[in-house]
Amino acid sequence: MSNTKVLIVEDYGPLAETLEYQLKRAGYEVYRASDGRDGVDQAKLYLPDLVVLDIDLPILGGVEVCKQLRADPKTRETLILMLSAMGEESDQVVGFAVGADDYVVKPVESYKVLLQRIKALLRRREPLLDDHEAVSHQNVTVDRRRFVVTIDQSPLRLTKSEFRLLDTLIRQPGRAFGRSELVDAALGEDTVVLDRTIDVHVRALRKKMGGSADLIETVRGVGYRFKE
Repeated sequence: MSNTKVLIVEDYGPLAETLEYQLKRAGYEVYRASDGRDGVDQAKLYLPDLVVLDIDLPILGGVEVCKQLRADPKTRETLILMLSAMGEESDQVVGFAVGADDYVVKPVESYKVLLQRIKALLRRREPLLDDHEAVSHQNVTVDRRRFVVTIDQSPLRLTKSEFRLLDTLIRQPGRAFGRSELVDAALGEDTVVLDRTIDVHVRALRKKMGGSADLIETVRGVGYRFKE
């Protein structure tokens, strides 16, 4: 873990200091930025494994920071955990839509839980193993080896959570997955989430799928399935 780098982009000093202390204590190499522009610059300089990103930042807001990191080839695959006092579902939808891998609402009530979420995020960097690396159904193809999704041969840019969610659904078309199953598959078994977090991910995924969004069907009282 000593080589795992975390960048904290947070303008509230006491919180940034506590986060830095907790992360260093857990064995991470930690960097800090107090505004969005510095956060982007440090991310490109140090290439962290994970960015803990506040949304309400001076100079450059967290949403724009996330967009810029996702647009740069050097930081495109960097994990991003958004940390924000804005806890409405619509706020989370925006965060996931611009490329966040996880979203935590302030105040941080348990740093132990936050560290577990960070560990779960970092484990997502491990390659997915399966005998069938690519699968196609309807007009959608998911390729695990290349981490590529295409719809009608046009590439789709997804977060890691969205990719895992779609990958889980498309491999068993017609099967109804419960929300807890999809949380385990897309976010990791030890991820602590709100009951409706998976709905936020599905909404963001459907938006990116455009005209093919109806391929992900809602099963009332259960969860979701990929259309047969």
